[in-house]
Amino acid sequence: MKSSQSDKVKFIRKASDKSEAKTVSGPFPVVGIGASAGGLEAYTELLHNLPEKTGMAFVLVQHLDPKHQSGLQEILARTTGVPVTEVTHGTKAQPDHVYVIPPNTDLSITGGILQLSGRTLVHGQHMPIDHFFRSLAKDAGQRAIGVVLSGTASDGTEGCRAIKAAGGLTFAQEESSAKYDSMPRSAINAGVIDFILAPKDIARELGGISRHPYVTRVLSENKEFKGMVGSELDALFGLLRESSGVDFTNYKHTTLQRRIRRRMVVHKIEKLKDYVRFIGKKPEELDELYRDLLIHVTGFFREPEAFLALRKHVYPKLFEGRKPDNPIRVWVAGCSTGEEAYSIAITLLEYLWAHTRNISQAATSIQIFATDISETALDRARTGLYTEAAVAEISPDRLKRFFVRQDGGYQVNKSVRDMCIFARQNLVKDPPFSNLDLVSCRNVLIYMGPVLQRRVIPTLHYALKPGGYLMLGEAEGLGGFGDHFALVAKKDKIYQKRKATARLATYFPDSHYAPPGGGDGKPLRQLPAPFTVENEVEQLLINRFVPASIVVNDQMDIVQFQGKTGPYLEPAAGHPTFNLSKMAREGLIVDLRAALSTAKKANALVRKEGIRVHAEGGTRDIALEVLPLRSHGSQERYYVIVFQEKVSTPPARAEGKGRRDKPAKPASPTLRENDLLKREMTQLREQLQALIDDHETTMEEFKSVNEEVLSANEELQSTNEELETAKEELQSTNEELTTLNEEMQNRNSELSSANNDLLNLLGQVDMPVVMVSSDLHIRRFSPPAQRILNLMPNDVGRRLGQIRPNLDFQDMESMVREVIEREHQQQREVRTLDGGAWHLLRIRPYETWDHKIEGAVISLQNIDNLKRMVNQSRQYADTLIESAREAILVLDSELKVTVANPAFYRVFDVTNEETEGRLVFSLGSGQWNTPRLRQLLEEIVPQNSRVDDFEMSYDFPHIGERNMLLNARRVELQPGHPFILLAIEDVTASRQNGAA
Repeated sequence: MKSSQSDKVKFIRKASDKSEAKTVSGPFPVVGIGASAGGLEAYTELLHNLPEKTGMAFVLVQHLDPKHQSGLQEILARTTGVPVTEVTHGTKAQPDHVYVIPPNTDLSITGGILQLSGRTLVHGQHMPIDHFFRSLAKDAGQRAIGVVLSGTASDGTEGCRAIKAAGGLTFAQEESSAKYDSMPRSAINAGVIDFILAPKDIARELGGISRHPYVTRVLSENKEFKGMVGSELDALFGLLRESSGVDFTNYKHTTLQRRIRRRMVVHKIEKLKDYVRFIGKKPEELDELYRDLLIHVTGFFREPEAFLALRKHVYPKLFEGRKPDNPIRVWVAGCSTGEEAYSIAITLLEYLWAHTRNISQAATSIQIFATDISETALDRARTGLYTEAAVAEISPDRLKRFFVRQDGGYQVNKSVRDMCIFARQNLVKDPPFSNLDLVSCRNVLIYMGPVLQRRVIPTLHYALKPGGYLMLGEAEGLGGFGDHFALVAKKDKIYQKRKATARLATYFPDSHYAPPGGGDGKPLRQLPAPFTVENEVEQLLINRFVPASIVVNDQMDIVQFQGKTGPYLEPAAGHPTFNLSKMAREGLIVDLRAALSTAKKANALVRKEGIRVHAEGGTRDIALEVLPLRSHGSQERYYVIVFQEKVSTPPARAEGKGRRDKPAKPASPTLRENDLLKREMTQLREQLQALIDDHETTMEEFKSVNEEVLSANEELQSTNEELETAKEELQSTNEELTTLNEEMQNRNSELSSANNDLLNLLGQVDMPVVMVSSDLHIRRFSPPAQRILNLMPNDVGRRLGQIRPNLDFQDMESMVREVIEREHQQQREVRTLDGGAWHLLRIRPYETWDHKIEGAVISLQNIDNLKRMVNQSRQYADTLIESAREAILVLDSELKVTVANPAFYRVFDVTNEETEGRLVFSLGSGQWNTPRLRQLLEEIVPQNSRVDDFEMSYDFPHIGERNMLLNARRVELQPGHPFILLAIEDVTASRQNGAA
């Protein structure tokens, strides 16, 4: 034994050394193959049909007995020409090699190196396949390939999910070819499998994929996506937009194109234009591509430090001073399959229970809105059912408090599920929720380009109430919107909405997506923001040489400043404002209003000169210009106001010969003041006339408006009367709805009670029961039915014909269909395949309260003991009858002879052919056909009567005259199958002795 073990070790080391000697540079695909019970046959078939040169490394992860050495490597080495090696710690994976996991270990791969670690249990279960597949997805990315073969439970499902999310490919063994189909079926039902094939077909498909460019070479990112730009990619995005309503144009192309290439590998297509043509011929491929683009990478309590930060910084503020009628409102955007939403619900409940003394019981209402773009993910989230691998990171205490153990996984408690409302929503274009306390949008923005990020963050800002909290993913940020949020926890990306910030511009388009800028369907262009010399020079010249100016709107609100405007404007005391009428310095507002009014009416340039402005303890003469401005695509008008200082000019020399050398006399102060007063008077007259004109125009408008208001008032009075009538009708309807609501609540309570009773009844009754619908789909079944009929909890909804029961009767579907069509029950005795136990299979119509047939109820009653007792009783009765000295006949309910004992044949000298199967009254020459005997025998079965010492005599041809006493009894060994035991005693000799 020791020598064989040492030989084995030498063989492993030799193979390992040999593989290391042939080190291949450059990345290559790594295929992880997982199996459990029945895996040896699947491994053998796969490797036997696998080409020897694929350029791939194969790692076999099998559920092995931790206490015994494995002979898997030696067995598989005899089935294939590919080198098979048992893994040792630090083995470097090489192409065209097969590696087998040793017992009592977990296997992972890092940097192409296979690493062993101690065996770990996940809630009592060993999940080595998920453990390796996750590490393979992280290490190999798009070069990772996962294969799930025969086995029980659900190991491998979450690992395949990780591989598919990383851009790899996944296979599962076809259920009909698997000895145990639980593992492949779990992965298939989870929607994480690309190919469903028998092991030999998986081997051939791997050989074909190994030659595809996607896996035969690994390119840099730029080269990888060369050829995936331009019209073909735009056309593909257009098809997806028309099919799903989701525009992927501005999502990050790196991830999108990698997953598009993955779909091209599945169909063995190398060029994008060929793939677009393929979609045109096979439109259902769009749905598969859409599902691949929405691969969900999530988990319970992902990044646990973030949830600790919520508990420390956010939850205390949410509950502090909260009123009873103010529920806590949370939105989980991009919730995927629900793990994030349930994690927040659980941590909120834990905080609530831990601080019950400090929180009012009336203020504990919690509403969690969870949204995602994928209906498939939302369906899974609503059920709250997760595999054992999905809850691996949850502590046993949380599992016990918040989950219910189900076959094949765990389900979130109904009380927690009721806190969460799941709905479909496109975060980019659909209106958000509002007045929220907390928004969690983790690991969503990383898949979006800058254009979408600049649209989504204002949406999240709008959804939060002032002081509400926003939590982003570890690799996400606020970009240019940081001023609108206060940082709460830098490492965990938790922010708080500032209470005094202005509302951000949000974008809520119609429900039908149409990119702005026309209906041509062209994608949005990303906003360019690169550094250019031209832009910098232009900005510098503007700052230095452009005169002081502002831009105002129709309400005289300043929307932009240019140059130094301090000499003309100053902030007003009190509440901050940008209104020009409050910021203009003394002496400016009158002329400014007049110029703006003229510019509005004339829609032309207006210039005002000679304006004296008081500023900084002095006065200055200025001029101003008002230029109307209308922005494209907007009805709002803007005005550019330019301020210009008065330029002093040297005094002009007097003309004329005699006055050439004489300087001009300066004007006296009185004259200057008079000129100034005249100019101001002229301006005031112009302004007064403008005001009078405006007043008259306004009065005319007021008269017209007044007439319209009077007319509208009459209409409003009429409308008010109609509303009063409608209000009364609504009140009446409301009362009816209230009553109806109470009735519905009562019925709901009754239905809930009846459902609980039914669940307890099915759980307590030790009898397999299955309910099917009219279309032969499984609706419900009791726990004992799982073993006999090979059912699992997720088989609800499957067609009955797809189930392979553990019975020797395989035509159950046609029998159920016949029962539904003919509306009468059927039963049949069947045996199990494993132990041969007998069961009575009964199929009854499923009848509703209004006597409609909407399916069937299948039940199996164990009659094995009864069957054995009946057989034993029959054998015992047969022995007694055969050994009896009296003549005995066994008659059926129709009085035909089924059995006659040897004494009967001997006494009456008849044969078996003359007796069995014939009516008792037709035996011999009809000697038993007497009216009295016929009457007595015919009454036994229906009336359960008996015959005691009925005396008769008959002269038989061969044996002479005989005197006989007849006794008969009704016997029923098996329900529904009565028979008659007739004993005939020959008393001829005793009568003759008595006469003598």
